[in-house]
Amino acid sequence: MTRTTDRTLLVTGIAELVTGDAARPTIERAAFVVEDGRVGWVGPEAGAPAADASYDAGGRAVIPGFVDSHSHLVFAGDRSGEFAARMAGESYAAGGIRSTVRSTRAASDEELRAHVARLVAEMRRQGTTTLEIKSGYGLSVEDEARSLAIARAFTDETTFLGAHVVPEGTSAEDYVALVTGAMLEAACPHARWIDAFCEHGAFDADQARAVLAAGEAAGLRGRLHANQLTYGPGVQLACELGLVAVDHCTYLSDADVDALAQSGTVATLLPGVEFSTRHPYVDARRLIDAGVRVALASDCNPGSCFTSSLPFCIALAVRDMGMTPTEAVLAATAGGAAALDRTDVGRLTVGARADFAVLDAPSHVHLAYRPGVPLVAETWRGGVRD
Repeated sequence: MTRTTDRTLLVTGIAELVTGDAARPTIERAAFVVEDGRVGWVGPEAGAPAADASYDAGGRAVIPGFVDSHSHLVFAGDRSGEFAARMAGESYAAGGIRSTVRSTRAASDEELRAHVARLVAEMRRQGTTTLEIKSGYGLSVEDEARSLAIARAFTDETTFLGAHVVPEGTSAEDYVALVTGAMLEAACPHARWIDAFCEHGAFDADQARAVLAAGEAAGLRGRLHANQLTYGPGVQLACELGLVAVDHCTYLSDADVDALAQSGTVATLLPGVEFSTRHPYVDARRLIDAGVRVALASDCNPGSCFTSSLPFCIALAVRDMGMTPTEAVLAATAGGAAALDRTDVGRLTVGARADFAVLDAPSHVHLAYRPGVPLVAETWRGGVRD
């Protein structure tokens, strides 16, 4: 990591700056000033003020650091065989989660920590500067708490997902009682959010409601996995409860879309999941045109989507979900920040953290135009280059 003791840094030579501001999403021939780790000024390079030091982006594009608002990085084991079976025609079901639970429980803290560190480093190299990490592969009081403690070493955006699936050897009723009791108590010191998988084969709406209510009473904010595998009540439950975000949203009725638009709940779309499970891609154009706030995230996990690449998700969103390149990049930056209820990241506007990525390209459009090419040349966090 390159560090500087200079108080202000002027970044120049930007062919195109993506600001993360919907009112002025891009500025050509731009510059910005970093002051104490935050953006102090931004605008056309011709009007840039003086600074203590300068950095020349060399005619490349600069974008805000990606904000990955949905990931499951604390796990052990491998499910590549399951992926191969899906590619051969088998359908995805949530039951494979239990195999990861067995492997995760058997892994040491050191093994889990090293695995998370490797995936976080992978994300950083691809421009992700803020990320959320869920538990959900422990499903016992001890293993959920240790999963969150490990995740907390890498991010403040940690989510207690004890209500991922019902583990083997118990009933849904007894397990929900555990999640909302002793497991929640153990998880609280390490979590900011609480989540539930409201889906056939996981938890129904009443069970998800009980989990979220218990979390809120304990001081955790709610989010929800919903409508991933089929139509269901999860999206409307999230909107009714005023949750910040609801994730997946693969199967949406007109009533679901209306509820999202009216509530302001962010629909976090996970195109890497559709790629990996062969479920239909979400019609993001339908959501955006209806006024729904949209985020893009990776859902990096060992079963339904083992990618850490938001550039890949952006390319899928443009190719298969009806988003423009600008909409997709904004969804993976400012949209991800909105899904975490953050205004200090996901944008390069005055007062925001100076988290950004320099692309080996003249425009953000190349993220979709050149899929699979490692275009992120540099990742900066708080004005410091990784």
